[in-house]
Order: sequence, then C-alpha cells, then structure tokens
Amino acid sequence: MAKDNFNIIYERNYQRSFMFAKSYVHDDMIAEDIVSDSLVKYWRLISTQKGEATEALLLSILRNKALDYLRHKAVHDAAIENLEEIKKRELSIRISTLEACDPEEIFREEIRTILQRTLQSLPEQTRRIFEMSRFENKTVKEIAIETNLTVKGVEYHITKTLKVLRINLKDYLPLFYFLFS
Repeated sequence: MAKDNFNIIYERNYQRSFMFAKSYVHDDMIAEDIVSDSLVKYWRLISTQKGEATEALLLSILRNKALDYLRHKAVHDAAIENLEEIKKRELSIRISTLEACDPEEIFREEIRTILQRTLQSLPEQTRRIFEMSRFENKTVKEIAIETNLTVKGVEYHITKTLKVLRINLKDYLPLFYFLFS
C-alpha cells in the first residue's frame, strides 16, 4: 500500500519537480537526483503524519535540495578557480624565471674564477704571452717581437695555455670554444 502511495506521488509530481530543479541546476542528472531525493523525503514526511501533503511542502523540499547543491557547487567552483589562479601564477613565475635565466651570466663568474686560477698557476712567461694574445689582442708576431721569442715559441706558449684551460674548463667547453677560439 505504501509503495502504491509513493508511485502515485512520484507520477503526479515528477515532471513538474524535474523542470523546477533543472531550471536552477542546469544539469539533467543532478536535477533527477534532487527530484528523487526530494520525492522520497516528501513521501516520508507525509506518510509519518509529520506533514500535510501540499505542493508548498514539496516545493520547499525541492528548493532546499537545489539550494544545497548550488551552494556546494559555488564552494567547489570557487576552490577550482582558486587552484586555477594558483596554477596560472605559478606558471607565470616559472616563465618569468626561465626568461630571466641567463646561462652566460650564471657561469660567467665561475668561468672567470677558473680562468684566473688557471692562469695564475702557469709560468709567468706563458701566462703573459696568453694575456697579450687574448686580452690585449696582439698578434703572434707582435708578441714574438716584444718577448724576444720566435713565432713558434709564442705559438707553443699559447697552445700550452689552451690545453690547460681545456682541461680545467671541460664542463664549459662549448662556451670556452666560443670565447677563446
């Protein structure tokens, strides 16, 4: 008998209840869930004599269930928006950081330190010949005249320095070749 009463209530009220719920939640599945839950609650209330079978009671139940859903959805959507905003800021920071990253700047000081240490470890004449060649832009012939060495002797000192630098700067070889070749 109770089952028959529920079926009557369901058939009489389902379509209008569904249209009402859907007009607010804009989702068929959610509207169906709200209507089903509301009709069960409505049936329980009137079958236990706690409520009178009125359309106002059913509409209040539907309204409250739809409001609960929409409030929950608003909180959920706000959380998703917040997460998306955080992701956008983090992505922006990563982009800015990468754009600001200048590998040459990062390694310039390191390379300069290794270069200075390496040159300081060389014999005075070898270091001086290399400095004239690379930092003063003198030709091998000019250096040979200034140091009273042969051109081959100057080339030997430059080659010796380049070999030592290659070993000490092996981790920076692409930049080394660019700077000193």
